[in-house]
Amino acid sequence: MDTPPGTHESRNQTSLMEFILLGFGNVSELQVLLFLLFLVIYIMTMAGNILIVALVVADQHLHTPMYFFLGNLSCLETCYTSTILPRMLASLLTGDRTISVSGCFMQLYCFGVLACSECCLLAAMSYDRYLAICKPLHYVSLMNDRFCFQLAAGSWISGFVAASIIVSWISMLMFCGPNEIDHFLCEFNVVIKLSCSDTHSMVLVAFLLSSLFTLPPFLLTLTSYISIISTILRIPSTTGRKKAFSTCSSHLMVVTIFYGTLIVVYLLPDINTFRSMTKVFSVFYTLFTPLVNPLIYSLRNKEVKEALRKVVRKLGSFTAVQRIQANAFRPK
Repeated sequence: MDTPPGTHESRNQTSLMEFILLGFGNVSELQVLLFLLFLVIYIMTMAGNILIVALVVADQHLHTPMYFFLGNLSCLETCYTSTILPRMLASLLTGDRTISVSGCFMQLYCFGVLACSECCLLAAMSYDRYLAICKPLHYVSLMNDRFCFQLAAGSWISGFVAASIIVSWISMLMFCGPNEIDHFLCEFNVVIKLSCSDTHSMVLVAFLLSSLFTLPPFLLTLTSYISIISTILRIPSTTGRKKAFSTCSSHLMVVTIFYGTLIVVYLLPDINTFRSMTKVFSVFYTLFTPLVNPLIYSLRNKEVKEALRKVVRKLGSFTAVQRIQANAFRPK
């Protein structure tokens, strides 16, 4: 028997015009503190990542595979943070927690593209470091410009494909209410629970895609760093060994936090213990890693420090010239 138009079953997602992002709760005393905290995180993340992109583009000495991938990662992190934090800051400042259905789907799409792309890009970066340290004689021939471009492009394209499949499917679901999202962003696992359609097939496909874009890159990254560390341990120089091990261990720590929290949120069973911690885990892979990646991967490197010094010297020289010219043409 056909369902008459206008009944509960016939409503599509347009019958629900907006969602409400509950964020971090209704504790008014924390709103100002959270706003200032996330504002500082946003400014520092944007400044650090934009600086890395600018240095990689401007300095010829940084036109190498490693910095090509780091520039891509910083560009990705800039977009990643801007997908989430401006909306969160506006909500904390104004108290308006509503987001349109189309706006929610757009945020979910951008977040999905960037998260999947970052998983693949981190694996590509770890493979680059593996070749550089473990296969130095073959590095130049293997990691050529064409292969670097293919790895980076493949990472971005994979993210677009995966997110397009999921979000296109979600946009065809029916959302009949409730409309409260217990999160600070439109995250797949939370949004899907609000649908009154049958979502079993979508959840299965999303799980398979999440597994595909999380576990293989993580295992490749982990294997690469284990090989790198074993090679480092064979370095005769104690000083060189300590320096290399310190750098690789910090890389591995950040990568493990990123992949580990993604695995907990998207791949482990949806039980109460993990459900209550979802927002905490999400903070790590959406806010923490974009903040520390410029420091861990780039700003500690000698080449980046030297490029930054050059920029500072050029700015200082330019300012001095401008001051001299201004004094020369000042009427006496």
